[in-house]
Amino acid sequence: MDAKTTAFLFPGQGSQFVGMGLSLAQIYEKARQAFAQADAWIDFPLSKTAWEGPEESLNDTINTQPALLVHSIAAYEVFNDKFLGFRPAFVAGHSMGELSALVASGTLAFKDAFSLVCRRGELMKSSGEISPGGMAAVLGMGVAELELVCSDASQGEEIVQVANDNCPGQVVISGSSQALERAMQLAQERGARRVRRLAVSIAAHSPLMEPAQEDFNQAVNQAPFVEPLIPLVGNVTARPLPTLDAIRADLQLQLTSRVRWTESIQMMAASGVTTFIEIGSGNVLTGLLKRILPEAKGYAVGSPEDFDQLPQL
Repeated sequence: MDAKTTAFLFPGQGSQFVGMGLSLAQIYEKARQAFAQADAWIDFPLSKTAWEGPEESLNDTINTQPALLVHSIAAYEVFNDKFLGFRPAFVAGHSMGELSALVASGTLAFKDAFSLVCRRGELMKSSGEISPGGMAAVLGMGVAELELVCSDASQGEEIVQVANDNCPGQVVISGSSQALERAMQLAQERGARRVRRLAVSIAAHSPLMEPAQEDFNQAVNQAPFVEPLIPLVGNVTARPLPTLDAIRADLQLQLTSRVRWTESIQMMAASGVTTFIEIGSGNVLTGLLKRILPEAKGYAVGSPEDFDQLPQL
């Protein structure tokens, strides 16, 4: 691997699974410490929820988001031990994965990122209770077509919009239940290959998250950010974030804005990245990479055996 042509990717909600990080913590002390620290910080056995479930509890946003961050940082610490001094060209995280990327970039300490992700999960869950909505995955339809579908399906305060541009042919829409149902029907009528409502009770990356905005803005502004050691690609801009103000703004705007993942990967590739390493739970981002850049090399590392698949430096 060549650090100059490598980027680190960090997964977001949807990548969690019962047992996440367990085998890593059983073998590596650094991984075990990451989970133990998180448990101590919130005086709650988050590790038990991540490792043993039940699935319903792990899938609760207030548990999902911190569990994903802890697993990512645990795997990141193991990577650093195995590849001392390896500094990639970029880091990027999908949705809440951007907080994991902040830690990897040196912008935010693990403890501070953990506090912020816990607050993010709490506020998003609360917004979902105040403004119920949902999300749906649409396959086989482009972003421009779906933008028109969402525009036609939105009526007054019943809004739906593109939430995640994950890869060509896989886009997620998000909004109020009524507008979402209309958009799902319209997408099918206009040629989508498949439309599937996601098993989430919140409308992330949509205006329905606005009740959380003020409190989350305050939490982000109070977090002790420092200048990044590695360029961080933002979800909202799909560009490297040049200043701390830009990093804060991207993180804040992300609550109600689209995750421009396809553009983020394409931007890094245009800057010379040929290898992408997904660090944390599952291999969702590695799968998306194959659709965005079939020629790129992708590796997912979240368990001990994954590290054996990595090419040597």
